[in-house]
Amino acid sequence: MEMRETAQETIKEKIEPLVNGGFRFACHPGVECFTECCRDLNLQLTPYDVMRLKNRLGLCSGDFLDRFADCRFDQNRPLPAIYLQMSANEIKTCPFVSPKGCLVYEDRPAACRIYPLARASRLHRLHKMVLENYFILHEDHCLGFGEEKFWKMDEWLKDQGLEDYHQYNDLWMAIVTHPKLRNAQLPQRQRQMFYLASYDLDKLREMVFNGRFLSLFQIEDDEIEEIRTDETALLKLAFKWMHFFLLGDGTLKPKTP
Repeated sequence: MEMRETAQETIKEKIEPLVNGGFRFACHPGVECFTECCRDLNLQLTPYDVMRLKNRLGLCSGDFLDRFADCRFDQNRPLPAIYLQMSANEIKTCPFVSPKGCLVYEDRPAACRIYPLARASRLHRLHKMVLENYFILHEDHCLGFGEEKFWKMDEWLKDQGLEDYHQYNDLWMAIVTHPKLRNAQLPQRQRQMFYLASYDLDKLREMVFNGRFLSLFQIEDDEIEEIRTDETALLKLAFKWMHFFLLGDGTLKPKTP
């Protein structure tokens, strides 16, 4: 999988292969460039990112999106994408950075966790397997590469707590990169439903339990109880629903009359 084919133009020339399965890197307040990478970002947030951040901040989904999100439609993609809105200061800092570091570190987005690695991933449609490759994103301003600490790739992924992020982000990737949606012209109603299911979990929960959702779909009682109290279960339901209304497939089935 050649990452330079799909990477943003701004980073294509900064991608390097891993050497000996790893890399030298450390980021801490003693590194001169500390927090330099936390400004003027084009940082897309996934549904799992939004869930973790809004809970960390004690906000409902709608308030988080209003305060910290920038909704865009990327080129050749019919679905709305959420980007973290930078602060309105001269250097456009991340709203969650301070001189001492990240204020939401334990719940920071996947893109922040994985740095300085970059991950190229795709779903093998036939075998339903996620294929992935990792590269180094070597930005000129970053002095962390001059540190002595050597990381094997797997060690870094574990240390940065990426297992859950990859699990939920891969489920979402299977939807948004589906061939059926490539250059598709979706009606506004479907785009609105995608935005709700992906990013506004609190409104989705309200729709599920206060609307007609449970009367329309076959959902077992134990799953209903789980999604009532566990937001990751609710997020998985959201992915099932997106498969249903966007792709016409998946395991969510309508009730028969």
